[in-house]
Amino acid sequence: MSNTPSNQNAITQAIILSAGKGTRMRPLTLDTPKPLIEVGGQPLIVWHINALKSAGITDITINTSWLSDKLMDALGDGSENGVSIRWSVEDDEPLETAGGIAKALADGKLDDAPFVVVNGDVWCDIDFSKVASRELDTGNLAHLYLVDNPEHHPNGDFALQNGMATEDTVLEGQDKLTFAGISVLSPKLVESVIAGQPAPLAPLLKKGMMKLKVSAEKFDGTWVDVGTPERLEKINEFINNGGATQHHGKASS
Repeated sequence: MSNTPSNQNAITQAIILSAGKGTRMRPLTLDTPKPLIEVGGQPLIVWHINALKSAGITDITINTSWLSDKLMDALGDGSENGVSIRWSVEDDEPLETAGGIAKALADGKLDDAPFVVVNGDVWCDIDFSKVASRELDTGNLAHLYLVDNPEHHPNGDFALQNGMATEDTVLEGQDKLTFAGISVLSPKLVESVIAGQPAPLAPLLKKGMMKLKVSAEKFDGTWVDVGTPERLEKINEFINNGGATQHHGKASS
């Protein structure tokens, strides 16, 4: 597996969403920020950092709230991992996804240009060089990656029709897929959000879908929402059995 960064990236920056309290992972997250929980021998967030770096994305913003000091102490400015980290620190109560992104933009922690978004609590062997080469079509606000519905989310989130994401399953027999928590977003998607105010992302995406401004594609690789101790145990077993060979975030890759 090559670690040579791509020079053809349309997207040069990313934000890893890491402000949640990880309540479903307690007691593990009572004293440890969820992004620092070890998965396959390294912190979950380091898988993302390494995978983004391998794709040539070294300008990484991380938003944080719960146990933020521990997370910032562990990762610092990113230099030990070969990246540059900009921290967007939220108050005790996280601002939700759109609110956190809007704050990062308003504070200059994200540049006013499209960016990759990664949920900090997923483990996924997607090739971020392909994500980073994804240019948003003129007027598009987002490009989403969708996956098959996991057992804990059987009804999915959005349907995929002719390369666009939609809430409606108008085609007979079509099922919704699950949003992977990985996307390319335009800053314009959150321009209506007041910086510092909590705001969820889903309503903004749905509004964009109604205007045919949200494209999407299905990702068929390995994707896990590491949201409970049980799923953490399963992904550790998967990695220990050699399941991470396609992941660009392996420390030894």
